[in-house]
Amino acid sequence: MHHLYSLMHNRAVKKTIYFISVSTAYPIRSLHTAPAAHQNLGYPFQNSKTLDQLKQIHSLAIQKGLALDVSAYSKIISFCCAKDAGDMDYALHVFDTILEPNVFLWNTMIKGYSQTCYPEYAIVLYKKMLERNVKPDNYTFPFLLKGFNRDFPLECGKGTHAHICKFGFDSNEFVQQSLIHVYCLSGQIDMARLVFDTSKKSEAVTWNTMISGYNRMGQFEESRKLFKEMEKRALPTSVTLVLVLSACSELKDLDAAKHVHQCIQDGRIESNLTLNNALIDIYAACGQVNVALGIFISMNNRDVISWTALIKGYINAGQVDKAQRYFDLMPRKDSVSWTAMIDGYLKTNRFKDVLLLFREMQAANVEPDKFTIVSIITACAHLGALELGEWVRTYTDKLNIDCDIHVGNALIDMYFKCGDVEKATRMFHRMPQRDKFSWTAMIVGLATNGRGREALNMFAKMLNVSETPDEITYIGVLSACTHSGLVNEGRSFFISMTTQHGIVPNVVHYGCMVDLLGRAGLLKEAHKFINDMPMKANTIIWGALLAACRVHKDVEMAEMAAKQLLQLEPENGAAYVLLCNVYAACKKWDNLRELRSVIMERGIKKTPGCSLIEMNGGVHEFVAGDTSHPQSQEIYLKLEEMTENLKLAGYLPDTSEVFLDISEKEKEKAVSRHSEKLAIAFGLLSSGPDVVIRIVKSLRMCTDCHHVAKLLSSIYERELTVRDRTRFHHFRQGSCSCKDYW
Repeated sequence: MHHLYSLMHNRAVKKTIYFISVSTAYPIRSLHTAPAAHQNLGYPFQNSKTLDQLKQIHSLAIQKGLALDVSAYSKIISFCCAKDAGDMDYALHVFDTILEPNVFLWNTMIKGYSQTCYPEYAIVLYKKMLERNVKPDNYTFPFLLKGFNRDFPLECGKGTHAHICKFGFDSNEFVQQSLIHVYCLSGQIDMARLVFDTSKKSEAVTWNTMISGYNRMGQFEESRKLFKEMEKRALPTSVTLVLVLSACSELKDLDAAKHVHQCIQDGRIESNLTLNNALIDIYAACGQVNVALGIFISMNNRDVISWTALIKGYINAGQVDKAQRYFDLMPRKDSVSWTAMIDGYLKTNRFKDVLLLFREMQAANVEPDKFTIVSIITACAHLGALELGEWVRTYTDKLNIDCDIHVGNALIDMYFKCGDVEKATRMFHRMPQRDKFSWTAMIVGLATNGRGREALNMFAKMLNVSETPDEITYIGVLSACTHSGLVNEGRSFFISMTTQHGIVPNVVHYGCMVDLLGRAGLLKEAHKFINDMPMKANTIIWGALLAACRVHKDVEMAEMAAKQLLQLEPENGAAYVLLCNVYAACKKWDNLRELRSVIMERGIKKTPGCSLIEMNGGVHEFVAGDTSHPQSQEIYLKLEEMTENLKLAGYLPDTSEVFLDISEKEKEKAVSRHSEKLAIAFGLLSSGPDVVIRIVKSLRMCTDCHHVAKLLSSIYERELTVRDRTRFHHFRQGSCSCKDYW
């Protein structure tokens, strides 16, 4: 054997994948067999229950100087090549002592290496087998192809395919199935289909392999089509139905799912746990959660997947509390079920519940995976919980969870949404790989943090590396122009998104343009832009125009915009507030009084704003006039101190945005207790002089709070960061990053 063992375990060989080429197909000469003089010892290798027992019997035979026949060698090598209990080093030692191993032994060794973590050795053995003039049989190639995974070079698979044809096994159905599987794994779905179309297709396994390949590539429509064809030519199995139901779930195809369900109910396919789980999943995905529940209840046995599929169904139906009830009833929970429930709270914007559930998951000693981590980081981003987000990142490193591109993108988004532009930028530059979502997160993040020019520069770099932007990318680009007053650039980008990248603007893009033009004082152009839109303007469009009218004090257009807005949403309190602000700014007191009367008569209430602030690992929430906080007394004392210092700095309250019919003194008191002022007072009480106070505000900052934050950043020499509904305000030394252009 020329010391094959030494060759196989040479360090250089371990690092090399041996490619199979067509030229490697050596001419076949006569097949040699092992000498017949070997004595059949009858050693009971077949009775060995463990590898140690087998080695002891083999050792005893060697000690006694007894020869073994081919049958004995076959039993030893077969046992050593077993997937779980085997020892490939020992198998190779034994194999290396056989003078002329037959094709069965070569196949056994190839199979053994194909199912280990060293499948490249199977290729080495195959080449050696050809060099020894041993012709492959119909088992050789299925065993060899079994070791090919998605990491194997495509040339290796194509080389093997060439050998299959050369040796005449291209019509063997088992070989065809293996080839289809390999091409699907390597992403060569067209090559897989070519083999499939020329195959016999008498076995369901062949169809299942092809359908599975389409599912893996996300071509679910092709999976569905292939299943319809299969029903005419072959009998589907339970595996087929599971694969098809998975495709239907992605396509939300309820009719196809019902057809599959009928196959089971008619008794054509016997029901099992996996099939029932797939049915629960498809009905839940299509909004038929009651049907899913019926299947769940009828099941004799259930596993974690059954429970999780039902929970996801209730989450998709918006019934998160019911999902939580079933989650609490689960006899056993894994990381997938915990993550599903966490995602449910994330989808319904219950971010504090996300963090509470994550703490429960930790207490239950269930380790999160990268999907859980992405959800937790996203919740931290929405809450502005930078400190907690940093802890999650450290926790991820401790658990050796791969910080892949998805985790990296979530961290970039989190840093930006917490107002830490520098850390977001560092994270982006440290990422070994980036996709369009990485670039988009940077563009949107820079734009909302008042760095419009940097956002546009980042967009230019994105195009330079040939990364294709999408609809969200252009929202970031247009927002960058909006917040920086770059009108001409905004017009140009709005046109180029269609002409250069074929992206049809949606209502959000039109809203960005209306906002851009309105903020710049081009109200008539903004109104014309709305009238020329190919779709009907929504409340966001009219709200953007109304907000611009407030800034530029255009009463007539404000009334028109408010009328359009209230036709769409008659109870929209924000529209009344904005129109009141316009009347107050333009000193239209009669109009203001009349509108206030309408507000009181109709019982219109302004949506209460809330402010979140993270301190010492906890997220604290405040609403206007809040007294529920445990430190409420100290907070209000701090608020009084702040007010005195503000008055010394020349501050006069701005009550123009208070539309309640109360006295001026009561208005001033109401303004002084806005949620962000309470959050700032708490931040000053609870943190050291170098700590940035970060606040997340649910509504747009009012004019008075914006002015107060600027003064406080100077008085207390503290950096304040406020994220309101539309953008960030970074207050430093008496000024704001928005340059009062908001």
